[in-house]
This record gives sequence, structure tokens and C-alpha cells, in this order.
Amino acid sequence: MVVKVGVNGFGTIGRRVADVINLQTDMKLMGVVKTKPDYKAQVALKKGYTVYASSEQSLNEFKKAGIKASGTIIDLMKNVDIMVDATPGGVGEQNKANLYEKNNLRAIFEGGEASKVADISFVAQCNFEKALGAKYIRCVSCNTTGLCRTLNAVDQAFGIKRAFATIIRRGADPEDTARGPIDAIVPDPTKTPSHHASDVNTVLPHIPFTTIAVKVPTTYMHIHAVNATLKKTATREDVLNVFEDTTRVILISKSEGLASTAELFDLARDMGRPRNDIYEICIWRESVAVIEGELYYLQAVHQEADVVPENIDAIRASLKTSDVQSSIKTTNATLGIIK
Repeated sequence: MVVKVGVNGFGTIGRRVADVINLQTDMKLMGVVKTKPDYKAQVALKKGYTVYASSEQSLNEFKKAGIKASGTIIDLMKNVDIMVDATPGGVGEQNKANLYEKNNLRAIFEGGEASKVADISFVAQCNFEKALGAKYIRCVSCNTTGLCRTLNAVDQAFGIKRAFATIIRRGADPEDTARGPIDAIVPDPTKTPSHHASDVNTVLPHIPFTTIAVKVPTTYMHIHAVNATLKKTATREDVLNVFEDTTRVILISKSEGLASTAELFDLARDMGRPRNDIYEICIWRESVAVIEGELYYLQAVHQEADVVPENIDAIRASLKTSDVQSSIKTTNATLGIIK
């Protein structure tokens, strides 16, 4: 079965997801939806994607700009099996009520939406089976995805009594000039716990978890300082072996020249990754320690990219076109995800 997919929104996540849908042999990208006839719309057309306007007013703006739009999102929805909604946070919930439910159409949402927008919050290696057949699936945020991948691996191997993470967040995405320049380190939020803990619990509800978060003046990735109290006895080597065996997680080392997020981006660039994307969660090998039953580690999360493979797997889960192992294997292969 070839699944016909539309992508609503062609920003940070939407354009990446569209590109990866285009790589799948079991999916066909039917079109992308744009609000403005800007350079991103022109890029989509140059890639051969069919562009649709978000509304009749938007369609008129495309006509005035002389940029081709093949109709509105209403026209696109007539020809798809499922929509990926990559619109700004909060807009997806409106689209669900006004567009997808009215047209009896399945949809994938992003982490900027509240969890109530979907039947399930999703991280492929944690709860793919529970998402099978779900009409509305929410791919959780970049931070939540990264934490779920590694905490789930640790919990499956050793059990977790409780966990805590300090999230050191990038200040803005590279193109988001409205948020910068920044000359400060900002607690965001100032209260404890931050919202990240409750979001992780939408995927891993059985792990008692607390988070705090700060923003720093960079566009290169997030870093998480994670602590977990283990139920079973484990050594540092035991934990390293688990991370080695966990898909979409890689161990890196300062001795390899990877001492910062900037060097991770440089590696992705040299590997020829599109947009320097890092889909894997990167754990510094030196940071992994087990001290009196407490596990500690540092991980880096590329906020623009780690949720992209989850969107592809979520499409397959919703339409029940694959099992978890086959979907992850296929997605990883098309993205060049490494171990």
C-alpha cells in the first residue's frame, strides 16, 4: 500500500518531513500547504512539490506574487489518506476541528500542540504498538523525544525508580531572528518542574520524572543533563552497552573531537546530511556514570531534526501499514541513521 500524504506547513519541521516522505517507497507526497508565497514556497516548487495555499485569501496572495499554487488545502485533502500538520503551536488544534474532523481525515500533529489534540503522544521505539490505528497521533517535542528514547532504553534494561533532567535549551532556531540576539541565560520556565516532565509522562507515564530548564544564547541544539535512580544494579559498562544497542541513539566522545554541539553540526555537515540534520540523540560517552545506583549522562538533541523520523513512523502506525521493527528499519535506512 502506498500512502498518500499531505503536509500542512513548510517550516522547520514540515519541510524536513516532506523531504523524507519523498524518500519512502511506501508513501507519496501529494502536496504541501503554505500560507505565504515566500522563498520556502519557491523552494518547494523547485523540488517538484505541489504547493497549496492555506486559504482563499492566501491563494490570492500567491496569484499576486506570481507563484503557482494548485488550489487550497481543501483541494489537497480530497487526495490524501493522512495529513501531517506542522503548523505553529496551537494552530493544529484549530485545524483538527475545522479541517480534519470535518473531512474524516487522519492527521499527525507536532509537539507544539497540547496532548489532548491526539489519541496518543508518540515516540516510535516507546509506544508504536499502542498507536496502531490511531486516527490522530501527536509526535512529541524535540526535548521529549530525546528524553523518551534514552530513558525508555534505561528503563527497559534496569528499571527506573525516578528520574530528573536539567534541560539546557537553545535560545532560538537558526532562522528565528525575532527571538534574538540574546545576551542572557534565562530560566524558562522559572518554576519547577518545567512542562517537559509531564510531556515525557504522556509517553512514559510510569516513570516519576522531574525537569527544570534554561535557555542559552545559541541555535545549536539542546543539551540534557540526566539523572536516573536505577531499580537494578548496573555498571557504567552495562549502561554503555544498552545505549550502543538503542536505535536512534549514538555514543560520542570528546576524544573524537566532538566536544560541543558546534562540532556535532560540523560532523553532520561533513557527512552530507541535509541541513546538517542530526536525527540521533548524541550521548557523551565520558559523561555516563553510575554512582551508588544513580545513573548520570549528558545528551545533545538537534531540535530541528530528531522528531522527523517519528513523523514517518507515526504515519505507518496510524494506517497500520507496518510493524515497529520494519518501520524503524526503513525510516533509518532512508535517513542514513547510524549506530
